[in-house]
Amino acid sequence: MSASTDIRSVRVIFTRELTGYFSTPVAYVFLIVFLALAGAMAFYIGNFFSRNQADLDAFFVFHPWLYLFLMPAIAMRLWAEERKSGTVELLFTLPVATWHAVLGKFFAAWVFAGIALALTFPIWISINILGDPDNGPVVAGYIGSFLMAGAYLAIGSCISATTKNQIIAFVLAAVLCFLFTLGGTNMVLGFFQSFLPQSLVELIGSFSVLNHFTEIRKGVIDLTDLIYFFSVMGVFLFATVLVLDLKKGQ
Repeated sequence: MSASTDIRSVRVIFTRELTGYFSTPVAYVFLIVFLALAGAMAFYIGNFFSRNQADLDAFFVFHPWLYLFLMPAIAMRLWAEERKSGTVELLFTLPVATWHAVLGKFFAAWVFAGIALALTFPIWISINILGDPDNGPVVAGYIGSFLMAGAYLAIGSCISATTKNQIIAFVLAAVLCFLFTLGGTNMVLGFFQSFLPQSLVELIGSFSVLNHFTEIRKGVIDLTDLIYFFSVMGVFLFATVLVLDLKKGQ
């Protein structure tokens, strides 16, 4: 296939999937829940008013933990539902490669998550009205949050391809995302520091979503962090293609 044909195939799947999100009330319920939780974390749980500081640090600091549940909730239906209903066989009878379908579905889920994130812009406007924040770290925080959502969705896509049960897909994806997040906490790194060399401890920390997101949240978008997030997406999307190819006809 030519590059233009590849792009067209991915775009067709992407459009189909993204339209499908908004054809059911589930998408709107998700958006409402996400925005309600985001607002609560920014202003109440994060003690925005008592801190007397105009920034969105309290908003972004909860995103890794919020996404542990919300991103697997989006990703669990990517392939589990298709396999359970049998429509995955119909999908692969179309003149599209497996990776076309994987990318199309992933980009649709990622854009949907991006729409949810973009709808939090009133919070950003609010802090600019209430104070004079440094908007650089805010922009970086949004970029980092979007990349983190993509990484979690890629993990969830791979897990969803392994099972026909959406609940199992959700639980397994949430657990795996939790492990990727937990690796950057002081609790885990402190445990390994007791018997591993510092170089190995730093290596373990380098695989943590939390560590890379925290660095971006500070306002510095380093190439290492970008490579990390796109690598996680690439590896798990490639794994999704392999799983689906292995399960064809099963």
